[in-house]
Amino acid sequence: MKRYLLFALVGMTAISCNNTVEAPKGHLSTSIVNNPHTANGIDTVSAARKPTLDFTDTVHNFANIHQGESVTHDFTFVNNGKTPLIINNASGSCGCTVPVYPHDPVAPGKSGVIKVTFNSAGKAGHQEKSVTLVTNTVRGVHKLYIKGEVELPK
Repeated sequence: MKRYLLFALVGMTAISCNNTVEAPKGHLSTSIVNNPHTANGIDTVSAARKPTLDFTDTVHNFANIHQGESVTHDFTFVNNGKTPLIINNASGSCGCTVPVYPHDPVAPGKSGVIKVTFNSAGKAGHQEKSVTLVTNTVRGVHKLYIKGEVELPK
């Protein structure tokens, strides 16, 4: 009995792995089915309608600043999607990095600014900070980065 079961299992495996099986007469081949879900589960039809968050740059190097100075950089973006962009939240990687972001939806084709301020008080040497944005884009979470050197007072 085990022998028959083993042969049946091997036979079924061989048949199921054959990718050249043709559709029965009167049926359509599954190769022409357009499934909007990709392998990672993203609905590509819905994704095409979603907003985008396309930045001019995502990294800003403020170079050298003196300890205690605050520097600000505007990260400019455009919503090239087909629906309004909503930024649900923006948070800095520490209290010294503060983002200001649009709280109203950004219409398709419109641009906006994420203003990031870094306060170097109590900091010294090389600094790298990030801002995390939570949005309604396909990607969902976006990151912006600032970096530079904080010089101690002489």
